Amino acid sequence: MSDYKVNKSEKEWKAQLSDEEYRVLRKKGTEYPHTGKYNLHFENGDYHCKACNAKLFESEHKFESGCGWPSFDKAVEGAITYIRDTSHGMIRTETICANCGSHLGHVFEDGPQETTGQRYCINSVSIDFDAKKG
Repeated sequence: MSDYKVNKSEKEWKAQLSDEEYRVLRKKGTEYPHTGKYNLHFENGDYHCKACNAKLFESEHKFESGCGWPSFDKAVEGAITYIRDTSHGMIRTETICANCGSHLGHVFEDGPQETTGQRYCINSVSIDFDAKKG
């Protein structure tokens, strides 16, 4: 199958995920900009992979980039695998969950310069949010 900790057949992924989640997470789709529920979401907590629940991002690294997708300047160490993406006539860096291999979005070098300079552009449908209490 693969080298990921979470391995499922396409049939199992289809049974677990909604059609839109499957299209984005497993088929490398993209949700429309400014439509995702986490785009303008700024509560305190952690963002996890929608497919396997691995922790990916912390709320203190989320920022408003204006791009239409949730943006983070830093991922949890070891949570993301990076893949060169030459689709759509561009050279980009795809971000996938290191735990299950699901597509999350892309990372760009146009983020806040006062922090990491990175902008993780992530599909809302690829993530879930776990609020921190207190």
